[in-house]
Amino acid sequence: MGLFFVLVILLGWYMSYAFGNQYILYGAIAFSIIMNVVSYWFSDKIALSISGAKPMKKDDHPELWNIVENLSITAGLPMPKLYLIDDPAPNAFATGRDAEHGVVAVTTGLLAILDKNELEGVIAHELSHIGNRDILLSTVVVVLVGFVTLLSDLAFRMAHFGGGNRDNKAGGILVLVGFVLAILSPIAATLIQLAISRRREFLADASGALLTRYPEGLASALLKISQSARPMARANNATAHLFISNPFGGAGKRLSGLFTTHPPTEERVKALRGIET
Repeated sequence: MGLFFVLVILLGWYMSYAFGNQYILYGAIAFSIIMNVVSYWFSDKIALSISGAKPMKKDDHPELWNIVENLSITAGLPMPKLYLIDDPAPNAFATGRDAEHGVVAVTTGLLAILDKNELEGVIAHELSHIGNRDILLSTVVVVLVGFVTLLSDLAFRMAHFGGGNRDNKAGGILVLVGFVLAILSPIAATLIQLAISRRREFLADASGALLTRYPEGLASALLKISQSARPMARANNATAHLFISNPFGGAGKRLSGLFTTHPPTEERVKALRGIET
């Protein structure tokens, strides 16, 4: 997060220098703060809306409701709100700015293919995300990635079409620096986002397995989910890292491991089966 703020300051400084207007830098910093505040309060609603999730009542899926309720008590967490995504692709995610405002959303496809032990493993994984405050961290990172990408695009346009100081040598060097930042900043920001996401997935797997005392349940669930090549109907790059498995299905699995939001299923299953309970 510190690196993101440095990138924002560098890009904002470059644009303010090129245009000869220091208020551009002040505006960039102020805008990033406003975006963080908004994302903190409304991140769960944004994620749920993008995914097409609808509120769930206890009578809709009583077994799932009881599983979430019992595991929440075991984890010492308030019971999160439950949402259902009408999608045959098996998946789930958790969101919310803190434990008191936690939300767990599952797809109809997930409920259709998992048995009780496997479903408990998935829910324990998502509750671990809430307990570890992973969702808040992921949301802040997503906002900063988007902001850095926006500033980089502006810097690239300035370097290409001309800035206020291109008539002298120093201005030319500055334009070159801005051009390099415009190319490298989004890449660096995205790689950091993916690294954070993968690390937190491993931690949530381990925490969830310890919560249920049955690692094989989550391991088996991950294998079943990974065998589905069906992408989610509303898969989105902005929320992909929130899900327990890549929502792009087979297309996402064909991407290089460097550019995927989730660790390979084989590595996650191996780590789970190595946990002694």
